[in-house]
Amino acid sequence: MRDVRERIRGSVPALITPMKGGKVDEAAFRKLVAWQIAEGSHGLVPCGTTGESPTLSHEEHMRVVEMCVEEANGRVPVIAGAGSNSTSEALSLTKHAKEVGADAVLSVTGYYNKPTQEGLYRHYATIAEAVDIPIILYNIPGRAIVEISVETMARLSKIANIVGVKDATANLMRPSRERLACEKGWRLMSGEDGTALGYMAHGGHGCISVTANVAPKLCSQFQEACMQGAFDTALKIQDQLMPLHDAMFCEPSPGPVKYAASLLGMSTDEVRLPMMAATDVARDKVKAAMHFAGIL
Repeated sequence: MRDVRERIRGSVPALITPMKGGKVDEAAFRKLVAWQIAEGSHGLVPCGTTGESPTLSHEEHMRVVEMCVEEANGRVPVIAGAGSNSTSEALSLTKHAKEVGADAVLSVTGYYNKPTQEGLYRHYATIAEAVDIPIILYNIPGRAIVEISVETMARLSKIANIVGVKDATANLMRPSRERLACEKGWRLMSGEDGTALGYMAHGGHGCISVTANVAPKLCSQFQEACMQGAFDTALKIQDQLMPLHDAMFCEPSPGPVKYAASLLGMSTDEVRLPMMAATDVARDKVKAAMHFAGIL
């Protein structure tokens, strides 16, 4: 558990799920995983929000996780998306991730049904007790409405296989507060590309990134600089990437990032309803940001 915990660091793309003709494009997904590793990504997250997990069938979800584990082949840790607002469904996905060899899981808070803090605690404790796999909490109130309080996170950190958090709150007071409140070794992963520089300065360990789908080498170099304390270098890369961070969310994700990936020949720009492909206005912003970053 300790070895896996320490490997959860750096630039970890929340992978898109390439699609073609309404189906998961397995060849494109494998190509994407191989490219990410070659470009220096420190880990991989299949089937997160960016991977369109809400519209993948359970069979597709499980297949994507299996492919990611197979293609990574132990070279980098695979943190499989395995969350749900149903504890039983999250438990099923977590068991599957364990069975196929994922190194850890990413487990989102109870979106839509708005559980209490005690409900959140029991949700995660139930999963952790049932499946012996490292669990990264996913705190994203912007999408899920509910937020894991620092106090609840401190309680959860006492459970041996709950090892850290993906923090998509964009609240830069959170990492310092959590670092002080949680158990030793707690992994702090930013879930917001634009604030990752500040997050790392507050003691973070890395970023589960959307931008890394299309700029993996730059995102990896940025994280390496942060981890080495070379914040002057990190700031230069941040300035190079910031327009791209903004462009990735100029419309609801993953529309913009899938368009960016299509420009690199990594995927079509196809998404599943109710999500929409990027509009012409968004495409112009994405293309301009990619040119500015030097990746197009």
